[in-house]
Amino acid sequence: MKQLLILSGKGGTGKTTVASSFIKLSDARAYADCDVDAPNLHLVSGNKVTPDKSAYYGLKKAVINKEKCIECGECFKNCRFDSIKKDEYGYSVNSYGCEGCGVCELVCSQDAIEMQDSAAGDLMLYKENNKVFSTAKLYMGSGTSGKLVTEVKKRMKNEASEDTELSIIDGSPGIGCPVIASLNGVDMVLIVSEPSISGINDMKRILKTASRFRIKTAVCVNKFDTNIENTKMIEEFCIENKIPVVGKIPYDQEAVKAINNGITIVEADCPSGKAVKGIYNNVRNILFNDDNIKKVDNKIEINF
Repeated sequence: MKQLLILSGKGGTGKTTVASSFIKLSDARAYADCDVDAPNLHLVSGNKVTPDKSAYYGLKKAVINKEKCIECGECFKNCRFDSIKKDEYGYSVNSYGCEGCGVCELVCSQDAIEMQDSAAGDLMLYKENNKVFSTAKLYMGSGTSGKLVTEVKKRMKNEASEDTELSIIDGSPGIGCPVIASLNGVDMVLIVSEPSISGINDMKRILKTASRFRIKTAVCVNKFDTNIENTKMIEEFCIENKIPVVGKIPYDQEAVKAINNGITIVEADCPSGKAVKGIYNNVRNILFNDDNIKKVDNKIEINF
């Protein structure tokens, strides 16, 4: 099973719009939403079944047993994250601030502190008509987003049928832990950029990040006609670094209407949908047929 990951480097470029269109065009039997901080692929995925839902446990958190606590204050003095507070009821741990380092448990002379499992998010798996959709939602203030993304991908892969040809993964914006986790093990990355200054800079950052994994990488430009000059800058940069530009999507009000109606843009008769169909075909050619683009250059250097 080939894994295609769609990234953007920043939010709001149309990454999920492209990902949902690819899922529709390929009639994907396995796909995932790895934007665990703000998942929204389910809004246009068309799943009509209730997902299998289970809690995901990340780092352990400290819990103070007030019956054993003698209020010596050693835990408070040694907490580097200021997550232990004292009030009229004694010492307690702010679970949002606790990083699970375990120092408080170590310095407690009364064994009044225990590191306990703490739920960090919800894993959700949709299975319908031989199709698998894996996603998750990180709880507010929780860490370990990279580990949660890894679990999302693993569940998709494990539940997909053996004859599944292609899986589509909608990644997170930025270049942080969720993106690093989503990059691991994929066969190709499509980066959705936009012709703005921030869009170009963030595209360069994610290209540099992806280059460390030496994965096939391509770029498409969304809303390219809103700034032709910046679009040319993106194309020139990609040519210089031997990164294929697989297509350009025009700004399209019909795309907004389609998304608001809960359908993909390739299901609407609109210019943006037609452009995405061409991009999808180009991506498939690279992913399955083009042996000349096996890896991106590992020496991409981006200076800001």
